[in-house]
Amino acid sequence: MAVDVETEIVIDRPRAEVAAFCADPDNATRWYRNITAVEWVTAPPLAAGSRLAFVASFLGRRLSYTYEVREHVPGERFVMSTQEGPFPMRTTYTWEDADAETGTGTLMRLRNDGEPSGFAGVAAPMMARAMRSANRKDLALLKQVLEG
Repeated sequence: MAVDVETEIVIDRPRAEVAAFCADPDNATRWYRNITAVEWVTAPPLAAGSRLAFVASFLGRRLSYTYEVREHVPGERFVMSTQEGPFPMRTTYTWEDADAETGTGTLMRLRNDGEPSGFAGVAAPMMARAMRSANRKDLALLKQVLEG
């Protein structure tokens, strides 16, 4: 069973600022509650093909995985994916002006999708609920960090 979780939030900061902060792997531990470390596997700067090693905790388990950047359109879209472990996943960030007329604020969407296998596949509905909850908390923290 596939997992596809999308959450969104409006942040009262310019889109370029929000996107630059979120797409910088060195900021991940500031707004993702479950990510404890990020290490560059390939040398900066960030570009398609960049690889990043993450350490996180999720559902009480320590996870280590490597994301590869698939797409990076500054200020618009950032996509990375991992093929490792029982839960290959893609993470997509998109940003757009929250108020198209005035260009103020940013609507950010965070999407995690993947095709878990083995036990992870059986637990997919529970994982999706946990991911949605975690993503909402992460986006709320991001809003606090950037607007604070």
